[in-house]
Amino acid sequence: MDWRWTWVLGLALIGPAALPAGGGERRQPELRRRQAREPLLTTGAASLKASPRRHAPVLAQLEAGEPLELVRSWWSPSGRRWLQVQTAGGPAGLARRGWLAG
Repeated sequence: MDWRWTWVLGLALIGPAALPAGGGERRQPELRRRQAREPLLTTGAASLKASPRRHAPVLAQLEAGEPLELVRSWWSPSGRRWLQVQTAGGPAGLARRGWLAG
C-alpha cells in the first residue's frame, strides 16, 4: 500500500475524534450572568428577622420579587445557613437590614 493512502486512512480515522459532538459547531451556549452589583430577588414571601435565630422577632414581611443586597452569610452551630440582607428601600426610601434563613 502506498504511504499516501496510509496517511489519508489515518487522518480519516483520527480526525473525527477531534471534532466536538454536533458536527463541529463551536458556538458556546448563551448564558445570562448576574452582574456583581445587580440585586438578588426574593422568590417568595419571606420574614426578615432581627437576628439569625429561628425565634427572633420579625422586622418585616418581604414580598416576592423584592430586590435585596447580600451583606454576609453565616452558618449557625446547628448547621443552618443565614443570610444578612439589606432591602433596596421601602416606601419612605429607608433601607432595612435583617436576616433570612438560607
